Amino acid sequence: MKPRIAIVGAGAVGGYAGSYMAAAGEDVTFIDPWPEHVEAMRANGLRVTHLRDVVEFTTPVRAIHLTELQNEAKGRPFDIAFICMKSYDTEWATVMIRQYLAPGGFCVSLQNCMNEETIAGVVGWGRVLGTIASSITVELMVPGNIHRNSGKGGAAHTVYRVGEPHGRPTERAKEIVRLCALSDSATLTENLWGERWSKLVTNVMGNGMSACTGLLSRDVVADDQLRAFTARLGAEAIRVGQALGYSLEEILHIDPEVIARAGEGDAQARAEYDRKRIAESARGGAHRPSMGQDMVKGRRTEIEFLNGFVADRAAPLGIPTPANAALTEIVKKVERGELQPDPKHILDLRMN
Repeated sequence: MKPRIAIVGAGAVGGYAGSYMAAAGEDVTFIDPWPEHVEAMRANGLRVTHLRDVVEFTTPVRAIHLTELQNEAKGRPFDIAFICMKSYDTEWATVMIRQYLAPGGFCVSLQNCMNEETIAGVVGWGRVLGTIASSITVELMVPGNIHRNSGKGGAAHTVYRVGEPHGRPTERAKEIVRLCALSDSATLTENLWGERWSKLVTNVMGNGMSACTGLLSRDVVADDQLRAFTARLGAEAIRVGQALGYSLEEILHIDPEVIARAGEGDAQARAEYDRKRIAESARGGAHRPSMGQDMVKGRRTEIEFLNGFVADRAAPLGIPTPANAALTEIVKKVERGELQPDPKHILDLRMN
């Protein structure tokens, strides 16, 4: 019998991964808090488009509103629950789905940020796995339509990295790799925490910058001063991760030490950083990171779980993180409407 799968949060990442599972005939139920999105999926299926190289498709899906989840008690419980909500919604979403899990069922954090501990606080560490979606560049354009601002990563870039908190390979982790591989390249990692912090650094360098400037990723990278500030953000986050004992992976296809030294003022590292970031940006599309998307839509951002999280973890270690702390406060002000998105918020800091 196929595992029964819940996608808790059928937004950009959850909807993208889940759409391929559904198209492959897996037993998937999408649960989402946006009523219009649920109704669109019910009426027309879930449409998936790409910037290049992939033919668009629409697949029928089973989608339910949060208020309908109680009816799932009448059927077979879920074996796997992918938690794909924003970080600030992780705890209540896990509490909500917990009572509908099978006795051997478990949760998979398919999110930004470091949410495995929050999920474990609800269901226990034995029922938690993590999955990083690296450089997936997806966006929920309109209800029922997910767009990926690239082609697929494939062999050139492994998108999904699946791991157990304890680091050992397990059969259930291999099953999650299989499910994720339906949509793009996936691998089993024994370094979940290093992978997770490395993805955190990627988001720290890009998400808040888009949110507070109003710019697309490629436009941030194109500006010398803004690009320099992204290196500083990354350097602070990398040093904190290293101090916490994480074994970091490549970040944006760049050695973490190169990013760190570039942000700390090393001219040679800065030249390499600039060259690689500009080249990578030229290959991408008009992508707006998820936090930039949230700002455009007037939604709450995850800034406290990204740049704010870095600053919080740095404080007990005595590591200064002025760039991340400053960006956190700027994004909060833009989110509250006290400031309008503008690159000058970063340029005026004169920290780059």
